[in-house]
Amino acid sequence: MPEVHFSLREIKKARTRIKLYESGLTLMRTRKFSEIMVDEICRESETSKVTFFKCFPHKEALLVYFMRVWLTERLLEIDEKDKRGFEAVRHLLESVVEWSEDVPGVMPSLIAFLAEKDMHPWMPELSEAEIHLLFPGKEAAAAVSPDLAELFRRCMLEARSEGTLDPVLSVDDAVKLLWTVFYGAFLTARLYASTDIRGFYELHLNRLEKG
Repeated sequence: MPEVHFSLREIKKARTRIKLYESGLTLMRTRKFSEIMVDEICRESETSKVTFFKCFPHKEALLVYFMRVWLTERLLEIDEKDKRGFEAVRHLLESVVEWSEDVPGVMPSLIAFLAEKDMHPWMPELSEAEIHLLFPGKEAAAAVSPDLAELFRRCMLEARSEGTLDPVLSVDDAVKLLWTVFYGAFLTARLYASTDIRGFYELHLNRLEKG
């Protein structure tokens, strides 16, 4: 889908939202999201505060935008590399580890936000222009709103069919445990002041796999 198919206004808004998103990531390389002010994000992106709130209704919406882009990227990789079952789950968790090393403030901020709101984030819709700029050549697949719960269920169904899921676990219970692994193992690693997040993920995943 060539860029000329979009109006100048659509492209400008999409580029502004992406610039704000990238600026937020830059700032979270050294700080938590809760410590960052909207004014700082605007300075980093050379965008006015008025424009920020035209793009995002509140600061936390930017945090969910991170999750939307990140999860879409992972789903595209999983499908392109034909990863299934626990291999797909490990690919996702490996990205969390890499994400945490590159932008340490994202995952703790996301967990804190979810705990405060008592919910999993509703994924924002991206405009066609945003999808084109963020995922060139993959627009059709990237346009589908990602669903982490559905991914977990798909992976556990695949693991069951492949015989790698512990037979004492139902698929539904395995999905519940994957949520615990995704967020809980990360927090446990921090509780132990450990940088080996990967090891904590493996410790938990090994309890789900057929021994």
